[in-house]
Amino acid sequence: MNILVVEDERNLADAICHILEDASFNAEAAYDGKAGLASAQSGLYDAIVLDVMLPGMNGFDLVHELRRTGNAIPVLMLTARTATTDKVEGLDAGADDYMTKPFEAPELLARLRALTRRKGDVILDVATFGDLKLDLNTHDLSCESRSVHLSGKEFEVMRMLMSSNSRVVSKQDLLTRVWGMDGEASENSVEAYISFLRKKINHLHSKVLITTLRMLGYRLEVLDQ
Repeated sequence: MNILVVEDERNLADAICHILEDASFNAEAAYDGKAGLASAQSGLYDAIVLDVMLPGMNGFDLVHELRRTGNAIPVLMLTARTATTDKVEGLDAGADDYMTKPFEAPELLARLRALTRRKGDVILDVATFGDLKLDLNTHDLSCESRSVHLSGKEFEVMRMLMSSNSRVVSKQDLLTRVWGMDGEASENSVEAYISFLRKKINHLHSKVLITTLRMLGYRLEVLDQ
């Protein structure tokens, strides 16, 4: 489970990330509103811990922009504000839950687990892009009547590419999300699995291509014919 922490107090942001990582979450921090919005729109995260008072864009505006664009990622607002009107404003903007500082780590973790379970109740079992469908339960990739089974890492790479919705996914992001702390993994590992996926997509006769953008990463595109 990948969690984005958007908090401008770096020490607190890093402390929250450590709490999450100790609980077996993957966590990354953004330290201002605009960076947080860009990260939230990447499709790489399963939930957000979001402060209200942020430079660049406040938390209310950030979550409102996510919801305006149809992004339903669960958002837990975390702030020093305790007034009921502030809580109402956050929830009305589109946040799913609200906690005030200071907080206890067990409650933070419990609320995040509740939010991600709630997301799981409505999440689709199939991801789609162009004529491709990826079954999130069986790890089968299909195009019309043809299908192939993806290995664990092939599935994770393909899921990230499909969830990015044509945005570029860097090699480093793929390494971090798919291989994690595996010290033997390298950019060559990413290139190898991209090659495996291209062969399987070609086998399916799909119009979807995995495009390489030099020095940037990969994205999915639909071939016009």
